[in-house]
Amino acid sequence: MGGLFDNILGGNESLFLNPEHLDYGYRPKLIPFRENQQFYIANCIKPLFNRRDGKNLLIYGAQGIGKTVCCKHVLNELQDQTDDILVIYINCWIDETSYKITLDICNQIGYKWIADKNTKDLIDEITNIINKKSAVIIFDEFDKMQDYSILYALLEKIYRKCILMVTNDAGSVRRIEPRIMSRLNLDKLEFKPYNPDEVKEILRMRKDYAFVKNVFENDAFELIAKKTFELKDIRKGLFLLEESGNIAEEESSRKILLKHAEIATKKIDDFDDEKILEGEEKKVLRLLKENPEKNLKDIYELYKAGENKSFRTFQRIVSKLRAAKAVK
Repeated sequence: MGGLFDNILGGNESLFLNPEHLDYGYRPKLIPFRENQQFYIANCIKPLFNRRDGKNLLIYGAQGIGKTVCCKHVLNELQDQTDDILVIYINCWIDETSYKITLDICNQIGYKWIADKNTKDLIDEITNIINKKSAVIIFDEFDKMQDYSILYALLEKIYRKCILMVTNDAGSVRRIEPRIMSRLNLDKLEFKPYNPDEVKEILRMRKDYAFVKNVFENDAFELIAKKTFELKDIRKGLFLLEESGNIAEEESSRKILLKHAEIATKKIDDFDDEKILEGEEKKVLRLLKENPEKNLKDIYELYKAGENKSFRTFQRIVSKLRAAKAVK
């Protein structure tokens, strides 16, 4: 007969082994079930190796089915392959105006003399630098851009480039002016949803890397895999895996049980997509920025504010923010 406290997690123990594998921004070495799409993107870039223009590409499909992670994986391999092709990544959720995008490009290519320069001046400077090489420029969530004048300037001024435009809504390109669309001459690549077996395998791989071996009960995992397929969003599945682990730890359980997964799935309806993915991180980031004089334990007290939020969870969020260079 086992002891009464055999299944209680110790204060210095964790169910998580490599929690970064559950981060929606994490790039695994292998992107399963997206090999064809990766080759297609790579083929659009290949002409740059011969100092010719690449193909501009519209990448579209529902949210959470691997568009961005696939692009980043290809671009990561490209950077390992050559220094002659610059890689520039713009998140249009964050940088939605031509001026903000231009500043971001300046930062990425190391141009620091931005004071007293307007957008046109900065574009002239960055294109002079980029034209010494070739460039792949990805506009993620490009439909969030407030104006498209930056596209016209880059198309006109950069000699050798490949522009990748990523969106959940293929119809959003209709908002781009005809004179820009004619210059873009976009090829198209659709990402279709994963089937149930693919969803399960993707989550299984992430689970096996992220958690201590054998802590995740099979019926809990099956519930999460089923719910993820229904939601058609791998990011939400990663959220459910992580949240189930957090709930189990808050109960000091040595196993992630079906009841923990059930509680996690109920939280999906309480959040919209952005809150699911970024809500807790945003809250912790705001507290860190608003209280620079406080130590982490004090900020944790503000974070939990009477709620049952574990210090382990808080520490993982801080680690994620540091890895993303959002905080020091």
